[in-house]
This record gives sequence, C-alpha cells and structure tokens, in this order.
Amino acid sequence: MSLRALPLIIIPFLLYNSIVFLGGAIPVETLSKELFTLPMVSKGSWKFTTGDLLMLVTLVILFVEILKSTYTSTASMLDHGLSMLVFIVCLIEFIVVPQAATSIFFMILIATLIDVVAGYTIGIRVARRDLSIGGEQ
Repeated sequence: MSLRALPLIIIPFLLYNSIVFLGGAIPVETLSKELFTLPMVSKGSWKFTTGDLLMLVTLVILFVEILKSTYTSTASMLDHGLSMLVFIVCLIEFIVVPQAATSIFFMILIATLIDVVAGYTIGIRVARRDLSIGGEQ
C-alpha cells in the first residue's frame, strides 16, 4: 500500500483527540490556551491559541488532500474511501462524545467533509478529462 493512499486529514482528528483527552482539562480550556501574543501596529494584540494552531494545521492538510485528489490511481481511490471512513468516525464522535462538542472539532468535521466531497468530484473530473483525451483519435 502506498503512503499516498493514507488520508492525511486524520492528523488533525488525532491531534484534537490527543490534546483534549490527554490534556486533562476541559476541552474549551485546553483549546483556548494561549501559545503566544503578537502586538499589532493598530495597538491591538493578536492572541494565538492551541485551537488556532489546530485549525491552521487542518487547513494546510486539507489543501494537500485536495492536491492529492487530482491524481487518478488505485491509491487515490483507496484514499477517497479511507477519507470517507475518517469523516464517518468524526461525525459519530461529534454526535456521541461530549469532549468533541466544540467549534474546533466541528471545523475539523467540516474539513473532512470537504475532503470527501472534493476528492470524489475532482477525481471524477480528472477521470473524465483523461478519458476524453484518450478517446480522441
């Protein structure tokens, strides 16, 4: 099995669970822990939290997953199937587990949904293009 077949979108899911379940505190308190503060030109200050870092990681990984969906191979089909499985697990955890009832986890859930939908739609578009190029004689 190729490493390309593994959905990277599982990383934010695992990071969230490790932060929340191993953090030992209430999820909202753990995710709102301030990592650093930057003074701005406007005299305001920007506070960067653990939840912000997790969302940044999620968005970067979502971008990589969308790039991966442009390939058509057996590994990409397996990746799409496993991404669907990650989405289902995230959805069940969001509904059932109290520690997952946060906005950060909801955004991770939406990112997994976008990964699934984009993976299949981009994969279909790329496959149609490949068939139309190969069909012209």
